[in-house]
Amino acid sequence: MELAVVLGRTISFALAAGVNVYATVALIGLAVRFGWVDLPPQYDTFGSDVVIGAAVVMYLLEFFADKIPYVDTLWDLVHTVIRPVGGAFIAVTSLGDASPGAATLAALAGGAVAASSHLTKASTRAVANTSPEPFSNWALSLAEDVFAFGLGYLALTYPLAALGVALGVLACILAFSMVILRLASRWLGRWRQPAPALH
Repeated sequence: MELAVVLGRTISFALAAGVNVYATVALIGLAVRFGWVDLPPQYDTFGSDVVIGAAVVMYLLEFFADKIPYVDTLWDLVHTVIRPVGGAFIAVTSLGDASPGAATLAALAGGAVAASSHLTKASTRAVANTSPEPFSNWALSLAEDVFAFGLGYLALTYPLAALGVALGVLACILAFSMVILRLASRWLGRWRQPAPALH
């Protein structure tokens, strides 16, 4: 049971970090600071004034940048490294006192999970930017905020339920990726076909 709780928090926090790393870190920090839930001591790192303050400031910057078409794409491009690294850091911290091998595996898993949600978010927003109206951007941005905070809160309070949700979302991301790869493969196959000879 304890392992499942650790996995629930680790995977869920990493997945949420891939969508909004600052919201995730701020939520964990505030939960530690105000004792919303009884967390293991390894989470105390997130409860410092510096970490909470920096996360809240960066979240506010992202809140506005993420709602401006094309600015959000540039922001996502910059965070292609930041979000997976953040997910890896959160995963290692969530693991607590572990062997170097286990910490390395946690970092790789956390980074990969965060990268998957980040790439899904970034590609979805890039497609939304082709729409001339800004409302789809705003709706997606607010939905992403709700997802990051909601999954983070669920991981704090009901980590086993969060694990189920996170695994379901990852399965959907995988299925979506397979569909995109198949479509891209077909498109490349047609593009590479030689033009019909003229008689």
